[in-house]
Amino acid sequence: MGLNIREAEPGDWPGLWELMEPIVRAGETYCWDRDMEQDGARETWLEPRPAYVYVAEEAGRIFGTAQLHPNRGGGGSHVANASFMTAAAATGRGVARALAAHVLEQAAAQGYLAMQFNAVVETNTRAVALWQSLGFQILATVPRSFRHPVHGLTGLHIMHKDLVDGGR
Repeated sequence: MGLNIREAEPGDWPGLWELMEPIVRAGETYCWDRDMEQDGARETWLEPRPAYVYVAEEAGRIFGTAQLHPNRGGGGSHVANASFMTAAAATGRGVARALAAHVLEQAAAQGYLAMQFNAVVETNTRAVALWQSLGFQILATVPRSFRHPVHGLTGLHIMHKDLVDGGR
């Protein structure tokens, strides 16, 4: 059975939390409280519209999830922002790349002109390499702005990709 990427449904939450909790607790890739409870994570991840949440599943198991929404409101609402999480069991299987391609396609279809990531932890080298392979550029790195539990103070990259020609 192949990987299926679809919009998340309310019944997906237990599988989403099973995927998300170890990532949140590790504290290596998100600027979230490592002690965040399940209800807070649900509220943070399952935002109302205009946000969309997607899951990448195979044989009924969720291996990845992404959240897509405007980076800012008002005059900045034409630029998308997205967050991604993939299960450790998905490493090296192309789940993150497939989910990223889907979200980029959805963002363009929804009329966004660009996508911006505000806080990609610089020590998350697999994610940085994936984003760069998909055409994202590092615009800046805010030094010592993330307290990594293993590497100490490290930077956060601001990354950007145009989704349409002349999108800037």
